[in-house]
Amino acid sequence: MESVKKILLVEDDPNLGFVVMDNLLQQGYQVIHALDGDEGWVNYQQNTFDLCLLDVMMPKLDGFNLARRMRAHNHDIPILFLTAKSMLEDRLEAFELGGDDYLTKPFSIDELIMRMEVFLRRSKAQSAAPSQLYRLGAMMFDPADLKLSSPEGIKKLTQREADLLLFFCANKNQVMKREVILKTIWGDDDYFFGRSLDVFISKLRKYLKPEPSVQITNYHGVGFKFELVE
Repeated sequence: MESVKKILLVEDDPNLGFVVMDNLLQQGYQVIHALDGDEGWVNYQQNTFDLCLLDVMMPKLDGFNLARRMRAHNHDIPILFLTAKSMLEDRLEAFELGGDDYLTKPFSIDELIMRMEVFLRRSKAQSAAPSQLYRLGAMMFDPADLKLSSPEGIKKLTQREADLLLFFCANKNQVMKREVILKTIWGDDDYFFGRSLDVFISKLRKYLKPEPSVQITNYHGVGFKFELVE
């Protein structure tokens, strides 16, 4: 029997929080609703969640700083931001600090649930299937455990980082168009997701920099090539 997924919702607007929580409960999720970042952090420490929904602009502790605390504690749990802030810089900051997705208010409950299920299905599939390991020179990538191992140590990846690296490993030494990458990983190829892709490419390059046999080459106006010398 499949276990009920437990969601942490941190949203300081009580009306929006009630609507989101009520809809998620109707969909069969278990939900804990916190009204500010401090309360959200306490709940996070006291429970085990499958996914976190964080408002960005909150009193006491904002969503970005709450996410930083969560990421320092756990790299695996999916974090989705819910915010009225639509500036590109805010979206990029959300991904830089380890967020997995970003919804701008107002959003539909159907879209929220669809975005949530992308990550929950991946977590379920990864726990059910044996992990294939990918050797990248002296590094080893384990997509199920979100780990990139090297002689210097182990780097824990976020779900989105691991998804992108897995896509590249499965399509190594091929020029992959930006729109194909975006639709495969993000589900859409709009402008904001495109900028987010650039952020994640930069992060992967940083992680892989110690390994000379691997590089991610940008083909301007076309896409990227994950080059692996074997």
